[in-house]
Amino acid sequence: MSKPILFSGIQPTGNLHIGNYLGAVKNWVTLQNSGEYDCFFSVVDYHSLTGNMTAEERREQITRTVIELLAAGIDPEKSTLFVQSHVPEHTELAWIFNSLTPMAELERMTQYKDKSTQ
Repeated sequence: MSKPILFSGIQPTGNLHIGNYLGAVKNWVTLQNSGEYDCFFSVVDYHSLTGNMTAEERREQITRTVIELLAAGIDPEKSTLFVQSHVPEHTELAWIFNSLTPMAELERMTQYKDKSTQ
């Protein structure tokens, strides 16, 4: 029987801090090490495109985020760690979901409301 899939991601918008570690990364490492899940962790760089960074700064942040996740205990032998923009199927799937999601549904989502007012 296959394991449940665990997927999560982090934006490469700055150095990882204690809030990132306690709020997400520490849990990722614990779940990864439990052996109960097939873990997939992503540096969601497309999500960071709305930030104010140059292309070079974004590349540096992506590299730094990967290094920091590895240093925090994400183990490529136990989990899949990838950069969102390196997986074209991720963008293809987003296109399909965007085409199927009515505006009324988006307007009920708190994340969409927060981003649309910025």
